[in-house]
Amino acid sequence: MKKKKDLKKRLNLNYLDLTNKTPKEGEYDFPSLLCDPTVLPDYLALYTQVCEYHKTSLTCLAFYNYDDTFDGIDGLYNAIYYNDKKRLDYFKKRFNGIKFFIAPDYSVCGDIDKAENIYRLAKSRRVALWLTIECNAVVFPNISYSCKKDFSFILDGLKNVCYVAFSTKGAVKSNPDSELLTEAVKTVTDKLPNLKGILVYDVCSNNIFIEKTFSYAREHGIQVIVLPNSLKVRNMIRKKGVA
Repeated sequence: MKKKKDLKKRLNLNYLDLTNKTPKEGEYDFPSLLCDPTVLPDYLALYTQVCEYHKTSLTCLAFYNYDDTFDGIDGLYNAIYYNDKKRLDYFKKRFNGIKFFIAPDYSVCGDIDKAENIYRLAKSRRVALWLTIECNAVVFPNISYSCKKDFSFILDGLKNVCYVAFSTKGAVKSNPDSELLTEAVKTVTDKLPNLKGILVYDVCSNNIFIEKTFSYAREHGIQVIVLPNSLKVRNMIRKKGVA
């Protein structure tokens, strides 16, 4: 048994300690996730906003920052991948007491190779498992894609999930991205059999874009939860002041 563990370490396959605990799905063997909380978060803090991690007792932590802020050499994924116990202990302390997370949003892009995009999605799933198991938290899968073709695999491993998360970042001011987001919402609604709700990260001063983009989900009985966050609250206050 010890020899197998040593070989796993030597081959940099430490993440298998996580993914071997759940079934795999789809062409790329994404690990299956579970997400069916009895209580939902009521506020969203970004990874960089440490002072807001406990804004409320039900604050959810999301990784909707630029990748280099949470995925550098000393980032969480590398700590998991190389089983860096010192860094893993750091993250456990950093995240202590947080009940909810949205799985990391490792950026996927339409102008890079498909293999990299698939790898980044795999990273998000592995970190989601670590946060679930090691932090005893509820983790909402983050829905990300680079183009419509990705819809054929991005939901693999999510058939038992009841809640997912989306970010509107980048889609509000871009018509092609807005249309793709609308199509992604429709796909999630139609293809996830146990879906009950969608968490949304949005910073607009109103919810007009949300109402339009997520209308298909609402029409099909899916709860759409736009979580308050510091930027959205600030923008709403500014608009009210101008008005």
